[in-house]
Amino acid sequence: MSSHLHHLILHLSILIPLLFCSASFVAASSPLSTIAVSELGNQTLVCAIFPSVDDCPYALKCTAFPSGKSRTYSSHDGVFYSAVATGNGFLCAFGSVPTKFSLSSMRWWDIGRGPNVSKRVYEGPSLSALVAGDSHVCGLVGDTGEPCCWRWPELSIPSGLRLSAISVGKDFVCGLSYSGEALCFGGNASGILGNEPKGEFSVIAAGTRHACVVSVSGEMVCWGAGSPTDAASEISSLALGNDRTCVIRVNGTVTCFGEEAELPPGYETAQFMAMGARGSAFCGVLTENYSVICWGSEAFRRNSVVFNQVLPGSCSSISSCPCGVVPGSGNSCGHGGGICQSCPKQIPSPTPPPPAPAPWPTVVSISPTIQSGRRRRLLFIILGALGFGFGCLASASFFIIRAWNRGGRVHDLGRVPPAPNAGDPSAEDRVFSLYSKGPGQTVVEYPIETLLSATESFAERHKIGSGGFGSVYRAVLPDGRVVAIKRGKAPPSAAAATPSASNSRSVPRCRKEMESAFMAELALLSRVNHKNLVRLYGFCREGAELILVYEFMTRGTLDAHLRKSGETESPLRSWAGRIRVALDAARGIEYLHVYAVPTIIHRDIKSSNILLDDGWTAKVSDFGLSLLNPKEGEQGGEDNEAEAAAAAGTVGYMDPEYYRLRHLTAKSDVYSFGVMLLELLTGSRAVERSAESGTPVNLVEFAVPRIEMDEVHCVLDVRLPPPTPCEIEAVAFVGYLAADCVSPAGRDRPTMSEVVAGLERALFAAAANAGRGPSSTGPSSDRVQPAD
Repeated sequence: MSSHLHHLILHLSILIPLLFCSASFVAASSPLSTIAVSELGNQTLVCAIFPSVDDCPYALKCTAFPSGKSRTYSSHDGVFYSAVATGNGFLCAFGSVPTKFSLSSMRWWDIGRGPNVSKRVYEGPSLSALVAGDSHVCGLVGDTGEPCCWRWPELSIPSGLRLSAISVGKDFVCGLSYSGEALCFGGNASGILGNEPKGEFSVIAAGTRHACVVSVSGEMVCWGAGSPTDAASEISSLALGNDRTCVIRVNGTVTCFGEEAELPPGYETAQFMAMGARGSAFCGVLTENYSVICWGSEAFRRNSVVFNQVLPGSCSSISSCPCGVVPGSGNSCGHGGGICQSCPKQIPSPTPPPPAPAPWPTVVSISPTIQSGRRRRLLFIILGALGFGFGCLASASFFIIRAWNRGGRVHDLGRVPPAPNAGDPSAEDRVFSLYSKGPGQTVVEYPIETLLSATESFAERHKIGSGGFGSVYRAVLPDGRVVAIKRGKAPPSAAAATPSASNSRSVPRCRKEMESAFMAELALLSRVNHKNLVRLYGFCREGAELILVYEFMTRGTLDAHLRKSGETESPLRSWAGRIRVALDAARGIEYLHVYAVPTIIHRDIKSSNILLDDGWTAKVSDFGLSLLNPKEGEQGGEDNEAEAAAAAGTVGYMDPEYYRLRHLTAKSDVYSFGVMLLELLTGSRAVERSAESGTPVNLVEFAVPRIEMDEVHCVLDVRLPPPTPCEIEAVAFVGYLAADCVSPAGRDRPTMSEVVAGLERALFAAAANAGRGPSSTGPSSDRVQPAD
């Protein structure tokens, strides 16, 4: 019963602020767009950047309408394009150069000359904005906000000017100063210059002959030929064409002004993430599925859906997003990055007038009209409060009766009986408090009946493994997804058996430890999203049940494959395949250390916690022991430090510095990863019993001295074909890297970013020498930050 009441309170606590505060915030629009619209003759050209696929850079594609002809524009110099801008007859794409620090590049194509003829027009610091008008393109350089326009020699902008936003019209350019003042330069054929509105503004956009700004309170102001006369408020971003204007409101819906600028039927209430315009054509990216919808031009009358899925915004490193990333955008961006969410801006309330001096007490008569108005307002307030109260009471009664009617049926289907402390309010509150913060990806709370049905009441035939937390079951959910369901063990009795000696990691001996592991997995996996981290789909906590639902990893654990012999089809039967798996795992850990905010320390990196999907991509799993970095944690940092003081992990993988001194840092994960690298090289376990004496042998003590004596060939897994003379260089490099990772002192170990860079170079060499070529496995092919 308490669970449902908590649900009700949670839903109300989320809903009420949204109802009363939704009009108090304005989101800033992104200055870097991944879609662009151009008009050339009787053709409308729509260009977009598409998500990276299979470690390939983002694709840039343009389609002309109504002809439907498409062109793909290839990346040059290894640039990852992150923004696009088009004018009438030209296309510009801007992106970063992965192999060089803080260096960006922009290319210019004349559309009529084809995709193979282009010119680099800029190389230098990153651009914070890129926009195009009918004939010109401009941007803002770096964090300084210095405006720069290309192929526009007649334009004169005062030197030393710094802008926070910029936009380009037919023959003019407008921007916002850091104080929010609107400034315009260039030709004045459209009557733009000298007519800028006064005030403080947060958004600016230019069309062919008019411009618009949005005030800090969300009000739109426009000027110039063809500007709309209607007032509009609660605006977050703008797109201006030729005598037409469309706006995205704070709730994501689009409103347009001007003749024949209406949205296509069925999209009046749809939510949009971004929008672009040129002439009579407008295009927007739907928030729901990242498809591009276009309207306004005759070319889109028959079919308004231009692209099914695009990159909805410019990708950035997650650490550079002060307000977090768009949920799920890590899947589109790859490289450990995401699309920054717009930061909400509090709309300032009008300054109330100073109170008038209190007059001497006098008797004042109030007119019947005023009294009547006050009574009506009071009556409305009372009726509203009563209605809200009755609604809450009815909802609570519904949940209470529903919970009462379901009480015994679930237990009969195989539910674990409630433990004495199963109703611990503190644990229940922690789940709902965490869940209400809004996870980084879609995490669903599943009812116990759904999971019981999917596993046939956790039948033994569905069981695929077990561990310290509990058993793991393979199941198919009603929506068709194949999942792995990890079910916590029933609360142990006082006579519970001690863990077997073969399991080096302690089995949770009390309810508190299991809840701690459950909360760690839920808290950390719900805030991260990366292709090399196992995805959490949802959870269930009812009564004594602690259940987590993950994506199903078809190939099982890396540890199991390292112990198999004679499996010829596995990529782990080649040195390049093993290095690739190591690189996948390293990228997942790098994401936790570098791009998660705050950073996460896994504390239990080992080969049995690296899972492989159907395509042999490796993903890090089991976050039951993970902690937010004690030095960077949010609230609860003291609890983190207390947990870090109690060393946890697996024998053979644990950082000796952490074990002895209780000093936990990200370098502790580096040590564990180094042990796993040695496993991949030797095929041996972290702790192996000697065949002669039967005494345990530590892999680090056995392998590292040989590697440091340049005898790596003496420790390699004999089940694999000997490396070729060219491959041995890559394998030896991995051996030296592993030896560095397991250095006794943490300060002597590399960071995970350095480990990733080293493994990329090793894989490039091994794959190229194996005859697969460097194109798909080259260095820095899947990274946000370049390697030094």
